[in-house]
Amino acid sequence: MRNLIICIFLHLGLLAQGQVQDSLVLKFNEYLGYVKKFHPIAKQAELAISTGQANLMKSRGAFDPKIEVDYERKEFKEFEYWDRLNATFKIPTWYGIELKGNLEQNEGDFISRDESVPEDGLYSAGISMSLGRGSWINERMATLRKAKLFREQTKADRDLLVNQILFDASLAYFDWVQAYKDSQVFSNFLQNAQVRFQGIRQSALAGEIAAIDTVEAKIAVQNRALELEQANVRYRNKSLELSNFLWLNDNIPFEIQPNVVPDVDIASDVDITLEILGKPLDSFTLENHPKLKSLGFKIDGLQVDKRLKTNKLLPKIDVEYNFLTESPELINSLNTDNYKGGVTFQLPLFLRKERGDLRLAKIKLADAQFEFDNAQIEIRNKVLAIYNELDSFENQNVLIDEIVANYNTLLSAEERKFSFGESSLFLINSRESKLIDAVLKQNSVENKFYKAKAKLFNSLAVNPENL
Repeated sequence: MRNLIICIFLHLGLLAQGQVQDSLVLKFNEYLGYVKKFHPIAKQAELAISTGQANLMKSRGAFDPKIEVDYERKEFKEFEYWDRLNATFKIPTWYGIELKGNLEQNEGDFISRDESVPEDGLYSAGISMSLGRGSWINERMATLRKAKLFREQTKADRDLLVNQILFDASLAYFDWVQAYKDSQVFSNFLQNAQVRFQGIRQSALAGEIAAIDTVEAKIAVQNRALELEQANVRYRNKSLELSNFLWLNDNIPFEIQPNVVPDVDIASDVDITLEILGKPLDSFTLENHPKLKSLGFKIDGLQVDKRLKTNKLLPKIDVEYNFLTESPELINSLNTDNYKGGVTFQLPLFLRKERGDLRLAKIKLADAQFEFDNAQIEIRNKVLAIYNELDSFENQNVLIDEIVANYNTLLSAEERKFSFGESSLFLINSRESKLIDAVLKQNSVENKFYKAKAKLFNSLAVNPENL
């Protein structure tokens, strides 16, 4: 019986790592691939690109050629008062210049002399342009420029949204891994406690040890069973939190099944999946950071708005010149003797509205610049802090691994001493509790290390291309 006890305790320090045969392992890169492809927030981020494209198309519509037809007819008591037709074809261009072709036909008993035109109508072709306000920038030009900048800004914003949802999903996966490993720890130590209890019970029945030792061994089994139950609850809850990020193609949420388990060996996959592998501190630059690019495009748009408001301080001087002809099929019929032209001048005396708009534009631009400067410093310092944190966790992982190995050695030694009658069950349980705490701490440090890598991924705002 004594030899049986020795054999039993020689195996108590080994932790079983086997999994259920029918378990399915959800790898980290596969999981993030599902999130990026099917999660509603990731799809919503793609809508931002579509919004930018639609907004650009809308702004380009201001330069679309236009056909305008104005027709009016009045008859009363057998009198034809008038029959007017005015058809215009306009082509807006970039620098406030508009090309225009026109057909005018007027008939009736009450048509005034200035409306009298040839029987087949009067044709005109001409140009209108702004010489003051709207000459070097106008509403159409400003809207199109801002739309182009907004389109680029939406691409940066898309990267930020995708990065944030992948960051949150990564944290959920790391917590899921820790909860699973913690439950495995308690499951393995429960098996150890049950084997120890059976050995103690057989020894007590044989009269080799005191019967009271079976009570202490039984309490150890009950404590491990209680801890395992609590760990399983945490694991199930973390599985539910992970399920928040899993969706099917048809916007149907997916729930993790009990036979799906995490990949516990993800140390080599995290950097590759998050695409932060080989990014030393000296390679870090802020130039292409999506948040700063987004703020930069925002500033560029506000600068366009400021130039527009500045241009509105100029007087409004619009000139128009049109060649007139009744036979448009003949090019030589267009000459300077037949024309219609005009000049429009407008200038508010105090320009209070224009000056107020310009001041507001300058304030918005300064506010955006302050936001950009602050974000630049925050991102830089945050990334530097995370690199320091990662260096520390490298050392912490080495230390905690050594601590676990030493506690395991102490437990094995205590078990051997007990097999020779030189120790007690109380000391073995105490050593084992210390080992359990160390292993749980090891899982916690590992989890924090992975989360620090995820924070680096989030701070760099990486949008993985290979998921």
